[in-house]
Amino acid sequence: MADDNQAAPEQASAGARVAAIDVGSNSIRLVVAEVLASGGYRVLDEERENTRLAAAMTKTGRLDPKAADATVNVLRNFLSIAAGYGAGQIRAIGTSALRDAEDGPEFCDRVRKELKLSIEVISAAEEARLAFLSVARAFDISGREVAVADIGGGSTEIVLASSGLVDQVYDTQLGAVRVAEECGVTGRSSEKQVAKLRDFVDRALKKEMGKPPFVPDMLFGTGGTFTALASMIMASQGQAGQPMWGFRVTRAQIRHLVADLAQMSLEKRCKVAGLTPQRADIIVAGLAIIERIMRRLRVNVVQVHTRGVRDGLLLTMVPSGSSGPTVGTPPASVPAEERRAAVEEFAKNCGVDLPHARQVSRIAGSLWEQLAAPLNLKADDRELIESAALVANVGYLINFEGHHKHSYHLIVNSELPGFERRQLQVLANVARYHRGNAPKKKHEQFRELSAEDQGRVQGLAAILRLALALDRTHQQHVGEVRARVRDDGVRIIVQAHGDTDVDLWAAERKVELFEKVFGRKVRFSAQGAGRAGRRKRRSDLATARRRESPRGENADGVG
Repeated sequence: MADDNQAAPEQASAGARVAAIDVGSNSIRLVVAEVLASGGYRVLDEERENTRLAAAMTKTGRLDPKAADATVNVLRNFLSIAAGYGAGQIRAIGTSALRDAEDGPEFCDRVRKELKLSIEVISAAEEARLAFLSVARAFDISGREVAVADIGGGSTEIVLASSGLVDQVYDTQLGAVRVAEECGVTGRSSEKQVAKLRDFVDRALKKEMGKPPFVPDMLFGTGGTFTALASMIMASQGQAGQPMWGFRVTRAQIRHLVADLAQMSLEKRCKVAGLTPQRADIIVAGLAIIERIMRRLRVNVVQVHTRGVRDGLLLTMVPSGSSGPTVGTPPASVPAEERRAAVEEFAKNCGVDLPHARQVSRIAGSLWEQLAAPLNLKADDRELIESAALVANVGYLINFEGHHKHSYHLIVNSELPGFERRQLQVLANVARYHRGNAPKKKHEQFRELSAEDQGRVQGLAAILRLALALDRTHQQHVGEVRARVRDDGVRIIVQAHGDTDVDLWAAERKVELFEKVFGRKVRFSAQGAGRAGRRKRRSDLATARRRESPRGENADGVG
């Protein structure tokens, strides 16, 4: 049934609507999308249903009759949904269950006759290729050695790749459903049973993989087991409802989770936050597979990818294009001008004052470039601070009060093209702290960042506050800015195109975070037009600033 020589699917034209269906061993998934003129696609709708097609295969080698009937009904419903969107092209694939079942061809023939739908039963290698294609489009893996694991109900495919090129593909029978039934860990399980489960997985991995040729920089995980893992960990950390894409989990966290879940009855496990009842009986097996893969590959962190095979399938149906990337396309694959355009479009759609935002972005980028070396900052963060300047005020879309907090949520959920999850989290936090209180570890969204990223946010936000203040009037009176760093201070000289008194007054009131983060006093001066009376006002305002008490989060009007 598996055919690696199938003709490539015809690619749809811009504006067309397409649908992809993944008939898996545990669940059936549908994605309906619209093809973009510049390449890639926009998701219109998604649906999934657990039918457990492979439920009886470990004992009988055949598809469960009731599950087969349920799957046909689900496919009928999915076709109706796709038709409702006007999908002109529908591609359906079958994976492990239909590859391995004795009656797999019989089931496909039934679907073809009853529903007029052809299911392509793809090989494990093709399944792995689609998962890798999705990861490669969603994360920057250029110049890196990485692994991709796709865990399904009946099998697990593992890809090792270097600099974007596939080096090894391993096909195993370690599906979550198959292993759960084989090892008897669907309900409460003893420590001895869990130990036997790990041994079972270890033997299979050793047989199929041997000694991997290299230790990956990162393991990316696709499939329902990985998203369930992220969902449970995030729920336990109070992050339920936040995007799972790119979420990172350590091997130690997984081991603890396996131990906790194994001790629970199935009834209690069904109530675990972040875990769907339909996956409760196979989750211990699924998580054990992840943890033992990590052990075999000698990696301590896995990064969750929320799409995978069905996304890879869609990507084969649409033109790649030279612009207009799909959501999650890595920065290395998206030209800087396109990332900038996407950020500006997002800001525009949120009602941001673009002339002001562009002015602040220019000032912030210039300051960052000049301060990076003397203050030991990350030079390539210039794009982040320029982007943060553009979207700092998107929270006005919700309301003015606390708009900086609304900006955080809008940005972190935006999935801006070309930005990985970690970058979006940094970007969202910088926007969050463009006004109000300084970053504090008691703030949940800041506490979630690594120590390195917390430092980046502090530095970026400190400079962004100055840049925002330097266009307090929204009149773009400030031209070129020059920063001179000394051991005891930083002097910022602005070229004035008009009356910059108010802008400089605002900037002098926003130095507190900068001086705290970098340990240097900040002084401003102006050259060119608008300097009249400036010296006296500088002295008076500096004195007034020292007398001011700390301002509350919502008292600061700069933004």
